[in-house]
Amino acid sequence: MKVSGDWLTCAGTQAVLGMLARAGYQAFCVGGCVRNALLGAPVTDVDIATNALPATVLHMAGLAGLKAVPTGYAHGTVTIVVDGTGYEVTTFRHDVETFGRHARVAFATDLAQDAARRDFTMNALYARADGTVVDPLGGLADLQARRIRFVGDPHARIAEDCLRILRFFRFHAQYGDPEGGLDPQALAACAAHVDMLAGLSRERVGAEMRKLLAAPDPAPAVAAMEVIGVLAALLPGAAAGPLSRLIALEGGAPGDWLRRLATLGGPDPSQALRLSRAEARDLARLHAAIQGDDRPAALGYRLGRALGTDALLARAATQGTPLPDGWRADLDRGAASVFPLRPADLTPALSGPPLGAALKRAEAHWIAQDFAPDRAALRALVLGD
Repeated sequence: MKVSGDWLTCAGTQAVLGMLARAGYQAFCVGGCVRNALLGAPVTDVDIATNALPATVLHMAGLAGLKAVPTGYAHGTVTIVVDGTGYEVTTFRHDVETFGRHARVAFATDLAQDAARRDFTMNALYARADGTVVDPLGGLADLQARRIRFVGDPHARIAEDCLRILRFFRFHAQYGDPEGGLDPQALAACAAHVDMLAGLSRERVGAEMRKLLAAPDPAPAVAAMEVIGVLAALLPGAAAGPLSRLIALEGGAPGDWLRRLATLGGPDPSQALRLSRAEARDLARLHAAIQGDDRPAALGYRLGRALGTDALLARAATQGTPLPDGWRADLDRGAASVFPLRPADLTPALSGPPLGAALKRAEAHWIAQDFAPDRAALRALVLGD
């Protein structure tokens, strides 16, 4: 079997592969680029594996006039830059000793050893410069079946790096068979090592959860996380049930990960997931809207069209209720509405805190009346004109 695509035939990829091959070394594209090409998914970066040592890669790049940066030199990685694109070139290696998310590695000359240290079989796929796929661990069959399977013993892979628990669920959401179950051996291993998740940085957890919840349908993966205790370990109080209802309401449209996070409920996850200030603010507004009873037009006015849509979908999914008739049109109408009363309309009769309180009272009345009162009516309401 062969892979193809601009990512493989472009001058940069061929320059790096050719540089190594002409010097007598093995060189393969590896991992995500091969996996995604086989799935027909976009390839965003190209990693290259070789039996050339890092010092040799640096030396050859210099002779070829290519910029080379020792980005992960101790672990065998040199980044070669061609036409502004970076290619991570990593020497075949195998783990000698692991320390959670870190490992002491030794360089290898055998591709099979390099494959054996990777996380999932679908990531242990290699491609030569002509696109020929090399599959040392049976990853091609797993990829074709959309089956996420750990390389070798799942317990050993997780013990090496417990972030692989989250990656397992994220990969199932992104690449797994939506109609198929999750690998039982992998699930059992994830369940056995749930306690290790406490040692992960919040940045890492947040990054994985963003990617998982942004997948086309993360509901089965999140439901499995709930069953084995992973969801509770990461987000105490969260529940997976509303997520499947939200996916159905989205109707196949791309889902916003923050909207999906909002449906999981539980205490504020901003710290647990290292949300940005803007993300935390929007999530709080979504939670308030889910628990409130604002009509679609009011939500459109208060939150805008995008966040208002998120709020309505999340509320319906969380409460198990249908979306209101005509909600899109009402939401758009609210988002386009402009409160007609201005501070200058109430001065000099009012100023300071009383002015602010009057404007808020008038705005609440205007919203309750479906934006009908005009400037004069609102001014009369406040000032008694």
